[in-house]
Amino acid sequence: MKYTLKRLVVGLGATREASRPGFSLALAQVLQGLEEIPLLSALEEIKEKYSLGKVKKKLFRNALFGNFFGVLALFQSGRLAKEPKALAECVQLLQSLSEHHAHLKDLPRKTLADIVAEIPETVFEEVLFSVLEDELSSAFHTPGQLYLLLVGIQKFPRVLRPEKLKALLGTSAVVTEENVPRLVEVLKMAAKTERKDRVLPTVGLDLMKVALKEGRFELFWTDVVENGLLADHAGPCSYMCYRLLGSALPLLSLKQLKMVLQGEVMRHYGIHVVSTKLPNRFKFAPEMELLVSSFLEGCDDPKKQLAVMVGFSTLTNHGYPVVPSFWRVVRHLLPDTLLNYISWIKSMFLAPDLDCCVEFATKRQEQNEKKTDTELTEHSVTRLRKWLIARLVGIAENPQIKREEEFVTDIARFCFFHAFFKTRKPTSKIPETETIPSVPLNESTRAVTADSFFSLLQHLNTMPALGESAEAEEMRKKHLHGLAASGEPWIYLAVQYANTLLSNKKHVEAVAPFSEEAQFAWDRMLQTVEALRRREQKSLTLKTTAFQHLLLLVGIHLFKSPAECVNLLNDLQNCTKRAFGEKTKKKTSVSAGKFHSEKIVIVEVLLSLLAQSSALIRRVCRSVFALVCQHMTEAALQLILDVLDPQQDQDEESAVVVVEEAQKTKKKSLPDEESDDGSSGESSAEEDSSEEDNAPETDSEAEGEADEAFRSMLTNVLQAGNALGGDDSDEDFDDETMMSLDGNLSALFAEQRKRVQAKKDEKEKIRKEKILRREFKIKVLDLVEVFLTKQPENPLVFRVIEPLLSVIEQSMSSDSGKQEQDFLRKTADIFTNSLCRSKQYCRNVGPIQEELHNQLESLVKRACKQRDSTVALYCFSASLYLCRVLKGNVGAHEASPKKKPKSGGGSDVPVAQPPVSSLDLDRAASAYMEALSLFFSKRKNPLTGSMFLDLFERHPIMCKQLIPTVVKSITEGARQPQQAQACMLLQKALQMRDFKLSLSEKEWEELMRDGTKQVTKTLTAMGEFKIKVDQEKVIRCLELLSCLIKMSNKQGPPLDLTELPAVLRVLGEQPGFGKSARLNDLYWNVMNFLGFARPAKEKAPPKPTADPDPAPKKRKKKGFLPATKIRKNRKKATPVSSQEEEGAKSGRKEAVAGKKKKRKRSRGGGGGGGDGPDPAPLAKKSPIESKENKAQRGNILEKKRRLKKKKKGKKAGAPLARNGPL
Repeated sequence: MKYTLKRLVVGLGATREASRPGFSLALAQVLQGLEEIPLLSALEEIKEKYSLGKVKKKLFRNALFGNFFGVLALFQSGRLAKEPKALAECVQLLQSLSEHHAHLKDLPRKTLADIVAEIPETVFEEVLFSVLEDELSSAFHTPGQLYLLLVGIQKFPRVLRPEKLKALLGTSAVVTEENVPRLVEVLKMAAKTERKDRVLPTVGLDLMKVALKEGRFELFWTDVVENGLLADHAGPCSYMCYRLLGSALPLLSLKQLKMVLQGEVMRHYGIHVVSTKLPNRFKFAPEMELLVSSFLEGCDDPKKQLAVMVGFSTLTNHGYPVVPSFWRVVRHLLPDTLLNYISWIKSMFLAPDLDCCVEFATKRQEQNEKKTDTELTEHSVTRLRKWLIARLVGIAENPQIKREEEFVTDIARFCFFHAFFKTRKPTSKIPETETIPSVPLNESTRAVTADSFFSLLQHLNTMPALGESAEAEEMRKKHLHGLAASGEPWIYLAVQYANTLLSNKKHVEAVAPFSEEAQFAWDRMLQTVEALRRREQKSLTLKTTAFQHLLLLVGIHLFKSPAECVNLLNDLQNCTKRAFGEKTKKKTSVSAGKFHSEKIVIVEVLLSLLAQSSALIRRVCRSVFALVCQHMTEAALQLILDVLDPQQDQDEESAVVVVEEAQKTKKKSLPDEESDDGSSGESSAEEDSSEEDNAPETDSEAEGEADEAFRSMLTNVLQAGNALGGDDSDEDFDDETMMSLDGNLSALFAEQRKRVQAKKDEKEKIRKEKILRREFKIKVLDLVEVFLTKQPENPLVFRVIEPLLSVIEQSMSSDSGKQEQDFLRKTADIFTNSLCRSKQYCRNVGPIQEELHNQLESLVKRACKQRDSTVALYCFSASLYLCRVLKGNVGAHEASPKKKPKSGGGSDVPVAQPPVSSLDLDRAASAYMEALSLFFSKRKNPLTGSMFLDLFERHPIMCKQLIPTVVKSITEGARQPQQAQACMLLQKALQMRDFKLSLSEKEWEELMRDGTKQVTKTLTAMGEFKIKVDQEKVIRCLELLSCLIKMSNKQGPPLDLTELPAVLRVLGEQPGFGKSARLNDLYWNVMNFLGFARPAKEKAPPKPTADPDPAPKKRKKKGFLPATKIRKNRKKATPVSSQEEEGAKSGRKEAVAGKKKKRKRSRGGGGGGGDGPDPAPLAKKSPIESKENKAQRGNILEKKRRLKKKKKGKKAGAPLARNGPL
């Protein structure tokens, strides 16, 4: 036990910081379990081991932590309160450790406060009070000492009563006017200490609690926080004030809450929120939201909740509150609080009270403000109302709030009334008229309110039924959306309320009254809707519901854009007449035929409406189609797909035409009347559109023919003029002849100008027609997207694949205008995300199994025939989607194959394949086999390795049929890239568990051996590495080889690798092998598996040192003479032997070269030995040196000195060495 205690004590001061808490916890557990060990003896051992006076300087920090974690272990043992002497010793040790703040920070003070908080009152009074008296009396010096005092006051109020505090502090309370300056300084110290942790210092929260306990919270908040801490304008101090504000909310009374929420801290917080909207700035708003959310969630007082919500909603910058209009904390409001808050929002909207708002402005806003007080007030009211209406709609749309139908209806009526109506005379029948706005609503406010209403209406049309009634529960079970609890659609209730307002002209007045046409369209719409509702009561049909929704949506938009909606309502009325009013002569007895015809009529109406350039009608059609798409038939869907078909653009009977009326280009789709009314116009328009792509080629020819015709006509006119004159001479023309010729020429040129202008108009018409067609197709794509999103399990989804692929092919091969790119991008996005990557798909494909297999084969062949690999990828992805659908949703217990039976010998019986549902595996595999063979055999093809890799990963059951082709292609691939892709595919297949389980043991062994043989064969055939693809191929081969050897070593079977080392040796000797570091690493990785170690890199030979010269030589000066000077001096010198001359010459050259390299290295900062010659030869002489040579060398040195004096700076020699001799 002594040894255990000794080892644990040694570990308390370990060098590794992470191990110290572990040893401390272990020591605490030992002391807690073995009470026979006295704490005092353990503490003495700790003190002796980590005595601060005896420890070495470099271990001083470890000794400090050893003492601290030792005391912490004694405290965590829970026995300190039972041994007063050990408790006093621990407290004294912590007091001494608190002086070393640089190492331990505030850990000793916090631990001391924790000890005081845990011990009983009697122990504190009898044992610790005398020990801590000095600490308590100096409480205003440091945050730790003040925190200790605050903990004692809260824990032991009887011991630290006012009389004791008077003796300790000089005052009977902590928060007094005399102590305010000292409290502010202590809080500033605490704030700056905790700035990195971004938390509220505990001393601040405890001081606020003590202030509340002493009844001096107002003094604390006003003098200490607002006038003291907040006035420092430092970031940590400001954030501490914000945290105090958020943490104080659960502790304050209603009166104190209102005082705090109207104070300077809130104003300062608002300035912070507005000024930190720029990126890369610290934002406190998320932390404040968490604090408010925590308060609202734990508060059960509706008045306090309402006070906090109103307080933050009235913190405004030029009238606009700083909190977001969609604030997530609203979900924690109690039902009564929520209703009161909604009432406050309405009253504030109608009677804005800026005086109750905490208004603020940043310094920059104050400097740039140029508005008068009146303009600023109006601006603030407008901004406040915009936020209030957005908050009101956000509450109604928030699904996390428990909403009742009553207040949702009330919010919708409030928004609609104040968007389009105003009160003449209050009436109790219309609650919205009972309160008249104190400040009239301007146009911008009404526009924002109208937009908010239509946003809410759109949400209501897709919202499940509200309430707890049995009817609402039944509608939610049936997934019926857009209905109130009474069963009426929300849009119908809104229209009924609007009609009530329109009919009550005595009390209500429209802001923009209807014109006669608009009023007629409104009344007619109501009559048609009522007729459809009566028809619906007799027999509920989808057609009546869809037309009601269309009419009501367009009708309610009359208030926003009457001029546009009048025409739309007229078109809808005509469509409704055609759908319901005309009775066919032959009555069919099959109800299904009627049902199918209804869908076709609805789709025709939607297409005709989409042909109009209106964003409103586009949203309406999308909303209506979402309701009817669940009943879609093949014929109705085909109408939509025909619009997207590129071949339909060249058809004479296309549904899309361009009609110009009253200088307005308008597009219509009339499927019922296209063969009767406008076939000729459509034919000419379609012919022009189909020939637009060939226009650049034919324009020049047409212009050439036109020029020839004009030239011949001009010649005829001139010849006619000559004939009238009777002579070829211009002098014989009289005035009458010249006038006649001039008139004919003027008429000819005028006709030519008209002809040219007509051609320009025709081209412009074709261009506009093409733009309108593309816009119409983009709108139709909305319907396709809605259908794929709402009905992913419908078998008709498979009808969409081919048309979308045709659109992608056509768009990829056509022009690249912005509109065309948008069309292509949207089509590809729908095809990829809404179709191929959809998580839901058709489950029952039994009846169309054969059709889907044919489509799968067609898609694979289509991918192989493409020119662009991008289009081929879309086709291949569609085939994988069909594979997934055919394979079906197999359960987890069925999808994984059964484990192979263990047997001593290799069994030839393959393991049973997992169930593949409706998928004909052989048929699908044969289709992909042809594509795989094409990929490996043809040099240029649109297929890529990633396509088949995706196939292997998503459908491992295909691997068994395709893997022989992959193995064979390692050596027989058309080019190196195909062979590399074959290695990659085989490697991925080997790593898939499902593929391995689908093979028998014998098949698995054969595959491993065949793969090894193929890789060895292809590596044997490798020659010189001439191009990069050679390296990539060998890299793939070595990766596959490494995978095979690893799997053989771990799981078997053993592979025959006898030929491989010799092949790899030859490969490593090929020219260009060592250029790739990755290739080299993979090569030696495989060689290591074969038992060959990688040779160590040879160290560079040491740099040869020059022979030491026995006689010290004078250091050579920097700088060199020009080459001409050196040659001139050499001519004056007495000739010596040729051998000596050559030696001196070479010595000088080597010296110059050595100096150059050395200076370059020093100038560039590079170190280390270079390959240049050593500068030592400059100091060497020839064995025989004559007097003439000495004189010549002296002249050279003298001239160098002169040259150096002319140069300024110490680095004059460097440019010379860089530029060479002059």
